[in-house]
Amino acid sequence: MRRLSLLAGLAAMTVAAALVSSCSTGSSAPATGAGGATTTINLGLPTSVTSFANADVAVAQARGFFAAEGLIVHVKNLASGVPVVQGVVGGSLDVGATSIEPVVNADAQGGGLVIIGSYADRLTVSMVTPTSIATPAQLRGKRLGIQTVGAFREVMTRMVIENAGLTPSNVAYVPVSSDGYIGALTQGSIQSAILQQEQVTNVLQRDHNLHVLVNLYQAMPGYFYGTYVVTRAWLAHHQQTAKKFLTAIVRAHRFMYKNKAASVRIVAQATGFSQPVISQAYDVLLGREGVFAVNQGLETARIAQTIQTMQHYKTLTGTAPAAASIVDTGPISAVVSQLGAWTGDPRWH
Repeated sequence: MRRLSLLAGLAAMTVAAALVSSCSTGSSAPATGAGGATTTINLGLPTSVTSFANADVAVAQARGFFAAEGLIVHVKNLASGVPVVQGVVGGSLDVGATSIEPVVNADAQGGGLVIIGSYADRLTVSMVTPTSIATPAQLRGKRLGIQTVGAFREVMTRMVIENAGLTPSNVAYVPVSSDGYIGALTQGSIQSAILQQEQVTNVLQRDHNLHVLVNLYQAMPGYFYGTYVVTRAWLAHHQQTAKKFLTAIVRAHRFMYKNKAASVRIVAQATGFSQPVISQAYDVLLGREGVFAVNQGLETARIAQTIQTMQHYKTLTGTAPAAASIVDTGPISAVVSQLGAWTGDPRWH
């Protein structure tokens, strides 16, 4: 009954059952060990089109890092982190890639989820608006693009407007698909959107009447962003599978830092953006901000600070879980111990 109640609560956060039905295939086969056998993982991503922030998966696929670990990874692109969490809780996904907010809210309701790794653990997004909007306070009465209430882009939007003394009742939320924000902004059907870095680069090149109103990473450098999440029940029976998955992800992150040209080609193909746009986004996300972890990346202090931020902005429903209770560092610690830690660069974490 507890699980049914949780799934019902999470479903209420989505716009329609279509979001839930997009997550529909079975769970993975158990790990079969060495000797050439393979293990299948169903992985959910939180955008309908893969973003740069989630492109570590594309790199791991293209460079053979999953294959080297004996993994077949079936990737499902969903509308936001909310249906990703629904899929993990319901068992149609083995691993979910999602921003941290739906995970914290699910565990606040007894969801039994645990974070085992991260994609981009620093924020990779900015709020983009027309240049006529010079301050967040001027968003009052405007049409603001979101995914769904409680999903990542709405949470980021709410933080921006509440810092300006506004609430969601002072603006008009407009649901937009993750690949529809640029068109909606340039057409004027919305006046703000939370965009990934590659989307920011692209839209500012296309429309000089738009600008970055708030860079969320600069505004909240301590906020923890992207998680790889599983259920505790799944992890109890798939420790080796989790380690293999995270080994491929860490190898992908390290490859991306050391191989810009090859990474840009892979990410461009995965995201659908041009290589020049992805190259500029690379220079921000990896060259300057170092948003991908090359070691453990699960800093409890950052996660605790993020939970406190969610409480402050009332984006957390239920009793806040302790940071240590929603993270299992065992698998990623074993991976870093095996691969060796990277040191000597301020971006390495």
